[in-house]
Amino acid sequence: MNNDASSEKVNKNNYDTIIIGSGVGGLTSAICLARAGQKVLVLEQHDVPGGWCHSFYLNGYRFTPGVHYVGLMSPGESSNQLYSGLGIANDIGFYRMNPKGFDHCWIGEERFNYSANWDEFEQDLIARFPHEKKGITKYLKLVRNVGRQLQLIPKVKGLWQQLTIPFRTKHMGKYSPFTLKRVINWHVKDPLLQNILNIQFGNHGLPPGKASFIMHAAIMCHYAEGGFYPMGGGGALVKAMTNKIKSHDGKIQTSTSVKRILVEGEKDKKAIGVELASGEKIFSDRIISNADPAITYFDLIGEEHLSKNILKKLNKTTYSCTSLMLFLTVDMDVKKAGLDSGNIWRIPNQDMDDSYADMQKKDILEGEEFSGMFISCTSLKDPISFDGRYHTLEAITYIHYDAFEKFKNEDVERSPEYLAFKEQIMEKFLVTLEKVIPGISAKIVHKDLGTPMTNEFYINSTEGSVYGTEKSLRHIGPFSYKPKTEIENLYMCGASIAAHGVTGAGYSGVQTAATILGCMQDDLLKEDNTQELRIFEAEDASNYPEWMLKKMEVKKLRLAKNDVFANADK
Repeated sequence: MNNDASSEKVNKNNYDTIIIGSGVGGLTSAICLARAGQKVLVLEQHDVPGGWCHSFYLNGYRFTPGVHYVGLMSPGESSNQLYSGLGIANDIGFYRMNPKGFDHCWIGEERFNYSANWDEFEQDLIARFPHEKKGITKYLKLVRNVGRQLQLIPKVKGLWQQLTIPFRTKHMGKYSPFTLKRVINWHVKDPLLQNILNIQFGNHGLPPGKASFIMHAAIMCHYAEGGFYPMGGGGALVKAMTNKIKSHDGKIQTSTSVKRILVEGEKDKKAIGVELASGEKIFSDRIISNADPAITYFDLIGEEHLSKNILKKLNKTTYSCTSLMLFLTVDMDVKKAGLDSGNIWRIPNQDMDDSYADMQKKDILEGEEFSGMFISCTSLKDPISFDGRYHTLEAITYIHYDAFEKFKNEDVERSPEYLAFKEQIMEKFLVTLEKVIPGISAKIVHKDLGTPMTNEFYINSTEGSVYGTEKSLRHIGPFSYKPKTEIENLYMCGASIAAHGVTGAGYSGVQTAATILGCMQDDLLKEDNTQELRIFEAEDASNYPEWMLKKMEVKKLRLAKNDVFANADK
């Protein structure tokens, strides 16, 4: 054993599978394997599980850094199938965001709303750009065809289906070598229309000139029926998953950092367990890493155990952009100010590649505003969380890690320079927010900023990347990292494997479990008629059940009571 598996602290309580990281990919793998009878242990370095999907509280109000909306929630659609197949649909609920505008485009002075009805969306585009009618119809048909064909890939069974898949996925194959910019330029010419159709680029983090058309088509199709937000934020999804793991005797251990993966063998490498930061060693038949490839291979395995081929691939791997996230609690009527449950994508009315290049500049304080911003009000997307007075908002922009390079070696006790830098960044955020929600600066009760350093510390992602590997042509599909690694009994899951996002990462975990169990993905997500996902309208309380209305009223009464006591103390 050449990774020194001997130690004073050895856990003899062996496991079938140890999962490193409790992002949704790790959690869905754990559910599938524990349900199949395996003894499963999930290890998480943070003090709460969930990875990007975890929720946290600031000044008593909840925020979720990595869940902003989910698509395809109707019965039979992929997100619904995932939660039903995992057996957690009965334990969660979602709010449908504004169906007339779940995504609002603010492009310079121009405005356009994404309807949750695909046909209505198409007609709205044609009405706005009648001169582009033919191209709009042809382009959206192509997007839908690609989306449907992507759904077929994991379902291929048997020799006949394998032989016919090239014919059943011809659009996907034909357009897979091309960037989004190239394909959209073939279909529509109006620059504003192109920006509207590309506005969801933030969901994969690349500009049209670099993004894969197939990836962007998948994103558009994912939200073809609108956006949905989990009741209780991302933490509610995590809670349902962890409870399901525990119900099958799986174990989740937080505040437990893995120092390395134990490997034995000189020529044929085999993963046999993990060593914790505490020095304790735990052994298992296999390991699944929910960390990204750089963390997994370089930090947990070590270059000395890697082949030339995987080292070459790792050294050529680029990671997605990182982010700045502003979390706000405000004492104002944001609905009166013009907000609803839909997201706002705000960019200049210029070439989107130019806007993205501005966002990636090292000097992020240059200029009055950030060149792109995502704004959403979580208390409007999740009405049960609203206390009747204080709203919670999240504003996000993408940046390059180099903007924070000088702070990368700081410990948890941040320097005065770092804290001052954060304050300057928040002030720049507020310049844009004032133009979207006039007067908001004077109504802020609490604010905080998540930076690339925050992402590294809590999520342990390479350079604070938000989507794992970059979703460019050379990092997706056949060029992405696979569930099974070159090291025997070592597997991977997460945003760098099958797909990113809440649903994509969730499915990656299922696919990894299927690889281990020797079955198909669908075998682990069988239809269960006892499971029913609850969907409520964020913009219409008329379908809310009595228990929900009562809970919302109790929240408001509690705030009113606290206000009375606070005023009495003055």
